[in-house]
Amino acid sequence: MGLPAAEASEWQFRHALLKRLKEVVLRQGMTHDEVAKRSGTSRTRVTAILNDDLDYASSDLLVRVLAVLGYRVRASVVKSNTTA
Repeated sequence: MGLPAAEASEWQFRHALLKRLKEVVLRQGMTHDEVAKRSGTSRTRVTAILNDDLDYASSDLLVRVLAVLGYRVRASVVKSNTTA
């Protein structure tokens, strides 16, 4: 990807949240509008996020959306094999 290690880690974290969010939305059969209304953001933003556009998705927004859909996010921190 060519990103610095810290940015790559952040992208991986947001991508993992996005993947899970897409699974939840699909399983619950929700529309983008329903997700937007429940999470307090725009349908346009939700559509961009669910179409894999992470430029519109901060980690805190993804966590908030998952939370209003009934999910809790747990994170783990492990020592990297590389040094920054």
